[in-house]
Amino acid sequence: MDKWKIMVVEDDAPVRHLITASLSAEDYTVIVAETAAAAVQLAATQNPDIILLDLGLPDGDGVDVIAKIRLWTETPIIVISARDEDTDKIEALDAGADDYLTKPFSVAELLARLRSTQRRLTHLAAGNSEAMFKNGDLIIDYAAGCAYLAGQELKLTPIEYRLLCLLAQNVGKVLTHKYITQKVWGVGWENNIASLRVFMATLRKKLEASPDSPTYIQTHIGVGYRMLKID
Repeated sequence: MDKWKIMVVEDDAPVRHLITASLSAEDYTVIVAETAAAAVQLAATQNPDIILLDLGLPDGDGVDVIAKIRLWTETPIIVISARDEDTDKIEALDAGADDYLTKPFSVAELLARLRSTQRRLTHLAAGNSEAMFKNGDLIIDYAAGCAYLAGQELKLTPIEYRLLCLLAQNVGKVLTHKYITQKVWGVGWENNIASLRVFMATLRKKLEASPDSPTYIQTHIGVGYRMLKID
């Protein structure tokens, strides 16, 4: 791929300048929107590769922007917001966001998350020839980048899909919080445990018939998670 095009949706001028300057220094092509309306329009006309989105916009809520963009594209959306409650994160993720970074944030972590998203997109574009994974009623088609439960496709965000694949590739093994977050986010794993819990909760809602009594993903309190092997 040529230079990656990143759309920055941020109305706060100092934060916007910090992000755009950091991205330009890393040789990204940057386009900017300061309002919800402009974000939807640019997403439709400029075809960015990745979207960085603030939730508190002057003319609307970022969650509504996510829902509108998801009507026609699966372009990765990384939320950057001062809202740090789990309910805010869950609402954004349920609307279709792929990742959530809480303000204040480090530029190094933002760039690491962008690189992680780029690797995933590159991997999907190149294709994956590995065989399917099957565990009980769960099937993961690595080549297609899809997962199915009892014959029905699971509507997973890219982060949820990566978590599911990581657990599947280590079925029966307990994966620590540190191991999972470093594999998914790359850096700052201590700050990502809360995000990991949110993503696991949303993944379980889609995967488990009864999330409180999980069949596939077992929590090891204070340690991490394990995918159970089902005959």
